[in-house]
Amino acid sequence: MLVRVETSSDIPAIRAVNDEAFGGPAEGVLVDALRREGLVMASLVAEDNGVVVGHILFSRVFIRSDSANVPAVALAPMAVVPARQRSGIGSTLVRAGLDLCRNLGEQIVLVVGHPTYYSRFGFSHALTRALQSPYDGEAFMALELVSGALIHVSGEVRYSAPFADCP
Repeated sequence: MLVRVETSSDIPAIRAVNDEAFGGPAEGVLVDALRREGLVMASLVAEDNGVVVGHILFSRVFIRSDSANVPAVALAPMAVVPARQRSGIGSTLVRAGLDLCRNLGEQIVLVVGHPTYYSRFGFSHALTRALQSPYDGEAFMALELVSGALIHVSGEVRYSAPFADCP
């Protein structure tokens, strides 16, 4: 299996992976909108024998505090075709994506997802205690790519318009 940055020729396959993994078009619509609006920070595919079997996307969000807008990235969505789920593809995509974000100089990653799954990568709901989000709850988690990046950060997480428009 090969994990690599998406290319324009991957777009139909990425849409198909998201549609199949999530059982509908919402996440594919979100990916297309984020890409169209220039908000994608990183988009990776997992390819097996020339076939795209997984996808992960990171997009720009901001934490609006009293004194500044703190940049962060949102991990959403991450998809693996159902026939290949629970085979390590998702974990490989998450690790590769986090490494790429770290190499791009990002410090904070936010996710709304299954707490047991994402905690294995270091995501924690406790790190979001000073953040307000439209996705509050135990599934709203953060990861510091730079230790201490969230220590003095509080405020409202501002997701881009495509998230609000996503059905």
